[in-house]
Amino acid sequence: MVAAHKPYRMPKDEIYYPVHVGAAGKESFGLPGDNTGDNISAKNANYCELTGLYWMWKNVPSDYLGVTHYRRHFVSKKSKDKWSYVASRQDIEARLAKAPVIMPQKRNYYIETTYSQYAHAHHAIDLDTTRLILQERCPKYVKAFDEEMAKTSGHKFNMFIMRRDLADAYCSWLFDVLCELEKRLDISKYSANDSRVFGFVAERLIDTWLDTNRVEYTEMPVEYMEHQNWLIKGGNFLKRKFAGKKK
Repeated sequence: MVAAHKPYRMPKDEIYYPVHVGAAGKESFGLPGDNTGDNISAKNANYCELTGLYWMWKNVPSDYLGVTHYRRHFVSKKSKDKWSYVASRQDIEARLAKAPVIMPQKRNYYIETTYSQYAHAHHAIDLDTTRLILQERCPKYVKAFDEEMAKTSGHKFNMFIMRRDLADAYCSWLFDVLCELEKRLDISKYSANDSRVFGFVAERLIDTWLDTNRVEYTEMPVEYMEHQNWLIKGGNFLKRKFAGKKK
């Protein structure tokens, strides 16, 4: 799935399936929407691309299930000519011959742990409540969760490609945890960005699931298809760490 909320250039390889995420109540721009069949499309403001993942999981049969973003893709190699190296079916199948799961290369925060980076950028209670839910509902995941929270690197973006049986198991577990988290968190006073909480928490959960279930994976590089001002991004990262989250 290529998660999109507006018209945008899409990869040409037929392996990609563009989806209008958060389509509920929105005007169509020509892509299949995540608002048919069994869906949570109306929750897109809080679940981000996960509404598209949920729709694909429940409604689209496939041997593998994966998620990319309209502006962020797996690539065969890093290059200034980004679109030329968006991963093809051949690239992906070659990786899947090595392991049943493809993950993006890990992102490293160096001076922040996964937990502290989240706490400085959002609300620590989101992760604290998630841990409590794991402890109550599936305690075997707590050890890996604690270990991942203490690391300075991890897989981000809610991007992956998984063999279908593994994707089914992951989605069943993930959405069960997030549904319970949704019941327990009061996000009525969260900013629009922080209200995307369930998408943000999911980014920090996939490694917990992979580690606990000892799922083998391989990694691929990821490219953001537009220009990013790393000076500004880096400055904001440091401000959050040393000055605290801007209220």
